[in-house]
Amino acid sequence: MNKLKCAVIGAGYLGKFHAEKYAALADCELVAVVDVNQEAAQMVADKFGAQPLTDYRSLLGNVDAVSIVVPTTLHHAVSRDFLNAGAHVLVEKPIAVTVEEADDLIRIARENNRILQVGHLERFNPAVRGLEHLEEKPLFIESHRLSPFNPRANDVSVVLDLMIHDIDIILALVDSEVERIDASGTAVLTQGTDIANARITFKNGCVANVTASRISMKMERKMRMFRPCSYISVDFQNRVLVKHKTGDKEMFPGIPEIVSEESVFESGDALFEEIKHFIHCIRSGENPIVSGEAGRRALATAIEITQFLKHG
Repeated sequence: MNKLKCAVIGAGYLGKFHAEKYAALADCELVAVVDVNQEAAQMVADKFGAQPLTDYRSLLGNVDAVSIVVPTTLHHAVSRDFLNAGAHVLVEKPIAVTVEEADDLIRIARENNRILQVGHLERFNPAVRGLEHLEEKPLFIESHRLSPFNPRANDVSVVLDLMIHDIDIILALVDSEVERIDASGTAVLTQGTDIANARITFKNGCVANVTASRISMKMERKMRMFRPCSYISVDFQNRVLVKHKTGDKEMFPGIPEIVSEESVFESGDALFEEIKHFIHCIRSGENPIVSGEAGRRALATAIEITQFLKHG
């Protein structure tokens, strides 16, 4: 099997980890690491035996696949150029700044028969993978994603930084169009929204109450789902999935017992699984778990929440 020539565009905090994963894959060759900061590109490239570059355009037509790990404002332009040049693209979340940009990338990928995958990393959390075969759709979902302040990620609001992870998962689980959104939030440490809550009502009747904060004193990433006769909780951080459901016996006359089942998943490397899935889709032609269309849906919902926060 011929090795895929791969490159990472963006050698910042997350980009160096993308480079590490490609370098570890036997069927990939990490040929280049690109960053406008030559020192950053050199440092990562040297570590993994790749070529350091400062202009991604020199790679157009010379690589099979790329990870786009640049600021969100550049996602569309850089991804567009590589898709048009025939490369498969894994772009970090959010897919783009606007829905129109996302639509453009989806169109270009389709016209060029290229894989476009969006880096919603939480989908590769083993606890989330345990939710893929739910027998019934949830009626109510509650999620909390809380994090201490990190100056590295304050170029976008908490909705596009943190909440979008849960939005993506919820949209996949509910599989229904959004009917109504209500939201509230405020800025605390930055010029953007640092803590927010959104109530998403879907056309199938499901309601999701989603909270995200990047100014908390602790880290918490949890989601709870309620369905007829059952309740499921997911702890993303500790990779624990607990299912509670009514059993065949009674705990009181006329009241069924509650049966609980807990699954604790081993610590895994979600980014490595994400990139392996990207390579698998390139080889097989399968659609990615987080396709361009899925990334677009998450972005559109996050933008609607953001607009509600601005204008009510």
